[in-house]
Amino acid sequence: GRRLARLERSAQVRIARELVGRCRGLTRSIAELERELQAAAAQTAPALLALPGCGAVSAAKLLGEIGPIERFDSDAQLARHAGVAPLEASSGKHRRHRLDRGGNRQLNCALHRIAITQGRVHPPARAYLERKQAEGKSRREAIRCLKRQLARTVFTTLKAESALT
Repeated sequence: GRRLARLERSAQVRIARELVGRCRGLTRSIAELERELQAAAAQTAPALLALPGCGAVSAAKLLGEIGPIERFDSDAQLARHAGVAPLEASSGKHRRHRLDRGGNRQLNCALHRIAITQGRVHPPARAYLERKQAEGKSRREAIRCLKRQLARTVFTTLKAESALT
């Protein structure tokens, strides 16, 4: 912006300045919306925000896609709904599971974002992924296992919070 202010007033400079102004306006709008999501998620499920790797946007996405947690009787049902439950893909002597391509893709995406973030910055999750890879699983399979664990954690967190209200 400052550099554009020093340049001579040509059509390109005017267009670039307008674009910079729009980007700044959008950035302010995004920050405001994230603050609103943070407040709403903190009011609805503060323990979800305490989950490592789960920010305001991911928490809001989880809450919006899951809906009332009473819909699910168990964490396995939530995992199946999210598409993070393991599917048997064994053949002969080889026992393995694969990723589920079904389920709620938005919910799966939110769990995936949390799993990837935890795999980078949360030591217990990193240790879990390393342990699964040491067991012979690929990185993708280890992340699938972590997403299943996260579905269990989200379920128990939301169940505990709904019991308090």
